[in-house]
Amino acid sequence: MTQGKKKKRAANRSIMLAKKIIIKDGGTPQGIGSPSVYHAVIVIFLEFFAWGLLTAPTLVGLLSFLSAPLIGALSDVWGRKSFLLLTVFFTCAPIPLMKISPWWYFAVISVSGVFAVTFSVVFAYVADITQEHERSMAYGLVSATFAASLVTSPAIGAYLGRVYGDSLVVVLATAIALLDICFILVAVPESLPEKMRPASWGAPISWEQADPFASLKKVGQDSIVLLICITVFLSYLPEAGQYSSFFLYLRQIMKFSQESVAAFIAVLGILSIIAQTIVLSLLMRSIGNKNTILLGLGFQILQLAWYGFGSEPWMMWAAGAVAAMSSITFPAVSALVSRTADADQQGVVQGMITGIRGLCNGLGPALYGFIFYIFHVELKELPMTGTDLGTNTSPQHHFEQNSIIPGPPFLFGACSVLLALLVALFIPEHTNLSLRSSSWRKHCGSHSHPHSTQAPGEAKEPLLQDTNV
Repeated sequence: MTQGKKKKRAANRSIMLAKKIIIKDGGTPQGIGSPSVYHAVIVIFLEFFAWGLLTAPTLVGLLSFLSAPLIGALSDVWGRKSFLLLTVFFTCAPIPLMKISPWWYFAVISVSGVFAVTFSVVFAYVADITQEHERSMAYGLVSATFAASLVTSPAIGAYLGRVYGDSLVVVLATAIALLDICFILVAVPESLPEKMRPASWGAPISWEQADPFASLKKVGQDSIVLLICITVFLSYLPEAGQYSSFFLYLRQIMKFSQESVAAFIAVLGILSIIAQTIVLSLLMRSIGNKNTILLGLGFQILQLAWYGFGSEPWMMWAAGAVAAMSSITFPAVSALVSRTADADQQGVVQGMITGIRGLCNGLGPALYGFIFYIFHVELKELPMTGTDLGTNTSPQHHFEQNSIIPGPPFLFGACSVLLALLVALFIPEHTNLSLRSSSWRKHCGSHSHPHSTQAPGEAKEPLLQDTNV
């Protein structure tokens, strides 16, 4: 009888240990080594390299704008690894369907836009494992990795498609996406400390904080976070529109050959990598976070104005060098928000920024297309021939060649970024971010988060509090 009790006790201990491991690790292995920035950059590189091979953008916009705060809030509670796996899986799920079924591809890519927020989870992951003084460099490295994936993958995908056919490219992209998923499952450790996670997966969370409309309401109630969000919106709106039309603009208006466009992308990507790593780190140390953002916005204004008034190919190359310097803005903004946020709110704040960028990805191309339309500039894909050297002088291009402003949308974008610069001037250099509501505090207390309690009367605490004001 005693031996039976011992066996039963041992079995109970084994069950409890298994439950503890599942709760602690989210049901997946802890990964290889300690959490590091390199885990994050590999996840980003593989995901966007897979899509870059297909030269087809993922569907973002309104869906990611609504879902980013929710996914960020959930990752603040249940950990980053599970949501890295979720976002990468659903973002890459449409890839194999491109050749299997166009209808299923369209259906899945429409839904996958909800999960196209890997950046917000990755940035929260990086914030968990870095000190404040290291964060800007780490964010710059993640952004530079994204640029590196876009520099290399389109050219590789185009070459393989031309030589071996599109089916091979889709198979290769699918394999890389699966590699990314396996890497997260096997190698990526959880970055969120165990004490900040709930005791069980069934524990309640604060849906008020995850609700995107509630986040928008809080944005309107706090002046500082409102300034940051307006700055991101006004600066990224023209950038998103530029991505959708700029390379067609180079081909048809600036008469770039196909090879020149590929070289332009490569040079711009390499310069962006240098700017977001070495230059960003030096600027953050020498002039500070806010001034780095202002400098990046200034470069973006110059770049867009140059694109707008430029009428010669060499002007586009010169503006491209300036555009690389403007790429420091987003990691600098993310570092500013992350540096001033509590450890248990990194997913929410990064989700807000990613959501705004997703909204711009939906509005920017439509805005640029409308401006091109009202100025009677028609951009459409030209047929490629073996003698295509960019010397097309058909009548449809006479307006663009003789126009005082060859690129009106870029000039509009420069005005938009100028407004962003004026708004950013009022952002304090040092802030103390607090996204706590009464329900969030209640949730934190129920799961033994190491934070002080809050009285019911403090539920309407603003998002950002400037300690200097």
